[in-house]
Order: sequence, then structure tokens, then C-alpha cells
Amino acid sequence: MKKLINDPADVVSQALLGMEAAHGDRLRVDHEHKVIFRKDAPRSGKVGLVSGGGSGHEPMHGGYVGVGMLDAACCGEVFTSPVPDQMLAATTGVDGGAGVLHIVKNYTGDVMNFEMAAELAADSGAQVRSVVVDDDVAVQDSLYTAGRRGVGTTVLLEKLVGAAAESGRSLDEVAELATRINSVGRSMGLALTSCTVPSAGKPTFELGDDEMELGIGIHGEPGRKRVPLASAAEAAQQLVDPIVSDLPYGAGDSVLAMVNGMGGTPLIELYLMYGEVHRLLEKAGITVARCLVGNYITSLEMAGCSVTLVKADDELVGLWDAPVNTPGLRWGA
Repeated sequence: MKKLINDPADVVSQALLGMEAAHGDRLRVDHEHKVIFRKDAPRSGKVGLVSGGGSGHEPMHGGYVGVGMLDAACCGEVFTSPVPDQMLAATTGVDGGAGVLHIVKNYTGDVMNFEMAAELAADSGAQVRSVVVDDDVAVQDSLYTAGRRGVGTTVLLEKLVGAAAESGRSLDEVAELATRINSVGRSMGLALTSCTVPSAGKPTFELGDDEMELGIGIHGEPGRKRVPLASAAEAAQQLVDPIVSDLPYGAGDSVLAMVNGMGGTPLIELYLMYGEVHRLLEKAGITVARCLVGNYITSLEMAGCSVTLVKADDELVGLWDAPVNTPGLRWGA
């Protein structure tokens, strides 16, 4: 194992020290609970947005804390859910009197622990709502989930809902918007290599030089099937077709599109893949209103990519264009 770390047991806590040093103008860190807060949280009268999950998917979620996105992110150990105490600290720490929305990826540990935290917060008088993101079309159930996994739509949802909360919408309005975005978001990914969890010290799984895993999860969970290594054009088709047919998306639709790297794929390949995805969508009569290309929800150093589409309308495009200022996304601010 070759990694730029000190002790595998200290990776998350020491990474948080680095984030605080790098982005102290926007963030503050509760090191006891391993929670990253927007520096000015809580904001009086603003709905607080809390997300979180296992570390190793950076910049998600800590990189999306700041103006126009999240108010707090709970950082679990690598590929391990945060615990309810962390989530409770985040919830109480961002509650400005307008309530708090939990944005939860559909993994059993995350769902269970956020539910427990919400109950504890409610016992203290807080208003808490939750939305569970379950956008992965690859598999119905996995090693970590009942139902579909929560993946790339989480990033787009956090941006869109973050803009809505920033504009002063109520908790009910923000929760309803989050639910609607999840309902029109779909994702699927592929892996060219495994990744190595620092505490394990060895690759999570093995892939031959001539193989790729289609429909991989962000923790290295198995996908739909292991297939021969394909060209970018063929790989894009294998991702786009299941996504488009699932909702389904159709001619005349407008979408927010993301081609996301899993951590180990260079940008030149991601842009090449985006070109193939854009070509396929254009051929289907689907217009890309806005896009992201880069590493936004990763799996440590895994090579591969994922594609996410969210069906867009004028409201969602307007929310997308609203100012954002976080370590992972920044424009108009």
C-alpha cells in the first residue's frame, strides 16, 4: 500500500485538520465529533442542511459545506457511517430556528443512524425532516443497502436544495424540493480498478487488466456484471442506456448532467467520456442544460467514472446557477 498518510487510524482526523487549515475562511471543524460546519452556522431563520457519510468520497460531503450548499457534514471513518452523536451535534449546530433537513444516501448504516439522530433532535424540540437519495440504477439491493444505492444525484441535490435554503424557503418547501429532485435523478458507474482502504492495506477486490466492473458501488460493492474492457464510446453507451431507460428520459427533456471521476481517472479521460455521453444524449433528443465534469463523489483512488442525470426545468436551472462558495463547488460568489 502506497499512500500519503501517517497512521491509518488517524487519516480522517488529520485530513480534517488539513481542511480546516486550507478553508478556514469558509469552514470550522468540531474535531471532537468530526463535523465540518459552515463558518457562520447556525444562520438565524435559515433551514439548516446536514449530510454526511463515510470518508473516502471527497469532496463529498465536507467539500460541499458553505454558502449555497450544506451547513454541516458528518465525517465517518473511511467507508463507514458516522454515528448518531455526530449527526446530532451537526443538527443542533446548524439549527437557526427554521428546522433542519437531513440529506441521506441510501446505505443501511447512514439511514439508521440519521433516523436515530433525528429522533434525538426532535426530543430536544428541533424540527427535522429527511430525504433519502436512492438514484443508482445498477442494482436493486447491495451489500450495504435495501433498495437502490445513493450516489451522484446527492451532489446535484445538495447544490439545488442548498440554493433553495439560502433563498429563505421553508423546511417543508426545501424537503419537498429534495424529494422531487431525487425522483428525477438517476446514476450508474463503472470501475477499471479497485481501491485500497487504509485500514485494510490491500485492494477491496481484484480486476483483471482486460476487465471492468459495470454498475460498481462507491464502496467497491459489486455491480451488475464484470465485462471485458471497452472503449470510451462503448462504456458510455453501457452507462447512458440504463440511466435513460430507467426514468425514462426522452426526446425534448432537459437535464443536469455529471460525469464524475471515482478518484483515479485523469481529467483528459473524463472529458473524453463527457463528449461521448453528450453525443448519446444529443442523439436521443435530450438537451444538457448544465454539466459538471470532474471528481465530485469518489472512491479513494479507484479508476473509473459515473454518469448522473437530473431532469431539469427552469426552476432547477435557476437554483443551479445561484451563487455557491464551498471548497468543492464555487461560482457566482
